[in-house]
Amino acid sequence: MRLLFQKPTTILINNFKAFHNFPSFSSSSSSTSRITGSSSLMATASNPKPPWASPPMIDNSVGVARKCWLKFKKESTLTLYSPLVVSMASGNLKLDTFRHYISQDVYFLKAFAQAYALAAECADDDDAKIGISQMRKSVLEKLKMHDSFVQEWGTDPVKESTINPATVKYTDFLLATASGKVECVKAPGKLVTPFEKTKVAAYTLGAITPCIRLYAVLGKELQALIDGSESTHRYKKWIDNYYSEGFQASALQTEDLLEKLSVTLTGEELAIVEKLYHRAMKLELEFFLAQPLVQQTVVPLSKQHKKMEDRLMIFSGFDLTFTEVDSSAILAEIAIITAPKSDQNQPENQIARMLSADLRKTWGVLSNEYTEEYEHCIDTILVTDRADNFDYDRLRKALEQVSDFERRANLRVIESGVLKGLNLEDIKRAGERLILQDGCTDFFKSIIGDENLNVNVHVLSYCWCADLIRSAFFAGGLNVLNVHTNEFTYENSLSTGEIVKKVESPFDKVQAFSNILQNYSNDRRNLTVYIGDTVGDLLCLLEADVGIVIGSSSSLRRLGRHFGVTFVPLFSGVVEKQKGCVEGNSTIWKGLSGILYTVSSWAEINAFVLGQ
Repeated sequence: MRLLFQKPTTILINNFKAFHNFPSFSSSSSSTSRITGSSSLMATASNPKPPWASPPMIDNSVGVARKCWLKFKKESTLTLYSPLVVSMASGNLKLDTFRHYISQDVYFLKAFAQAYALAAECADDDDAKIGISQMRKSVLEKLKMHDSFVQEWGTDPVKESTINPATVKYTDFLLATASGKVECVKAPGKLVTPFEKTKVAAYTLGAITPCIRLYAVLGKELQALIDGSESTHRYKKWIDNYYSEGFQASALQTEDLLEKLSVTLTGEELAIVEKLYHRAMKLELEFFLAQPLVQQTVVPLSKQHKKMEDRLMIFSGFDLTFTEVDSSAILAEIAIITAPKSDQNQPENQIARMLSADLRKTWGVLSNEYTEEYEHCIDTILVTDRADNFDYDRLRKALEQVSDFERRANLRVIESGVLKGLNLEDIKRAGERLILQDGCTDFFKSIIGDENLNVNVHVLSYCWCADLIRSAFFAGGLNVLNVHTNEFTYENSLSTGEIVKKVESPFDKVQAFSNILQNYSNDRRNLTVYIGDTVGDLLCLLEADVGIVIGSSSSLRRLGRHFGVTFVPLFSGVVEKQKGCVEGNSTIWKGLSGILYTVSSWAEINAFVLGQ
């Protein structure tokens, strides 16, 4: 029980009226009533999707360049966490590797210059022609940076190396697009008529823009990690170049050009631009991953994994870690929607339920009580002396108050009777339609499907009802995940209002975490990763070798910092680890370090652990 009772989050049951007559939920007046219909039931006009089933949306009012960048951010995140970029950011990338990378980058720049020239010929607007010509001039200036490296090294890496396949794939794709051979167009062939050629400029910019934006972002990310006084960083010149105001302006100018050239395109043609943009992002990622490294790196985490010697243990919370909405809010809404409207609607042979109006009021009272007591509990802890250094023992002692509070809150819910009479099939249907956070399903599918990994996945949750979680996982193809949470008790598939309590508090979670590890034999080295977002996850996050905080829980951060916990952006932490990376060292990640790593998305977790 958590999000439902936290301010200022909107409580889902406040939106209950929109779903009052929602026929996909069973009414307690009929023991045989079930959620029926096809998988698209919740999307019909008469049956709008409940708020927990709404996927994340991208604002359509933003321009095509921004829209594409946000939509395909996964590839940029994977590039940021690539071994090449992480090693370069740390400053310990082998010089020979960097020279090879620069030699390949030159082929890119030459292809850009040629593509811009072809695009300028196709543009029918004088301003666009001028803009494209300016971008071509900027690329030629970048080639001069290559000349400065040649002078510095005394050799020309381009002459000493050959173009690699990943470079060829992108440059061929770009030049084919700029020549009118657009692979995303339905009818294969070349765009040759004057009218068709005007589109080529937009398509070409669609294939170039993501690369320019990617380098601008890399420049910013890497520059942020360089100490202002750190003038000896081996690759500072490269980083400074892409962080510079000039290059950042070039990225914006390229995006502006794409916007201008796309104004007259139809919806179908804009879709082609989007496909070209995505294709370019994928090829750029392939380019970074294809660079040969002859050194140990900390990414991806699974890289050093040896199936017969190691065991990768992934632990995760569920509410707001997997999901966009807390499960208690979902169960509350199901209860209110399916509750009888009057005593006359209640059959004698079923569990007696609270009326809908009374149920809504009771949830409101429980909500207010939880919020007030939770905030008081946290505030009481925070008035104690702040730790100068990480103090796990004091933190653990303080969390006893949170554990006692959570147990009392659950007991109030049980005694109130608000969970009585929920139909098991309704719960399962809600779980099946539960939208999980973007990227988390792909991550877990990839990790459990990787035959080269010896991996175990466990989900630890305060959720009152394991059936809700299991049905969500089953619908997402994740039914092999191990779930550790509480259970409803049922009579004739209707909940009795009682909860089989298994995981109610931070101590229950960390005890389950410890028990799971103890159940595995010592025949392999365990590497534990815990992903969570709440105060209830704090002890597990700290005990894991790698604790990853996803989300923005202020209580978690305030409480952690009070006891000396340091929160570090994951990418920054990875780069710092890379600086100390020593060949043959496999114990670089250790629990109880007092450091937790923060991420903004599952794409970061995927990039860090799997790199794909």
